Amino acid sequence: QVQLVESGGGLVQAGGSLRLSCAASGRTFTHYFMAWFRQAPGKEREFVGGRSGTGSRAYYSDAVKGRFTIVRDNAKNMLDLQMTSLKPDDTAVYYCAAIRTGDIYSARGYEYWGQGTQVTVSS
Repeated sequence: QVQLVESGGGLVQAGGSLRLSCAASGRTFTHYFMAWFRQAPGKEREFVGGRSGTGSRAYYSDAVKGRFTIVRDNAKNMLDLQMTSLKPDDTAVYYCAAIRTGDIYSARGYEYWGQGTQVTVSS
């Protein structure tokens, strides 16, 4: 069982930066690939990026590559999403999620989800 709690959302101007954090409970944190997804109004939930269980491998969507960085701290059971050069198109509810095996790019296979945190980027 893994419980996920996100924090750090808010309102930021275009071009600004924001950091989201995801705190995970449970002793099997390293067994899971951890990811960030986002969902804008009227759109499907989409993969933003993620880190493997050991943290050695990172994956990012083309939309955020070069602007967002995911940091995983297994000692603290934390997953951070560092966002820079934010655009109005980045406005969405951001979710932290965990999956053991399966398609990391699809929300469908993720077993655990946080409650989400709103990020709004003004132009």
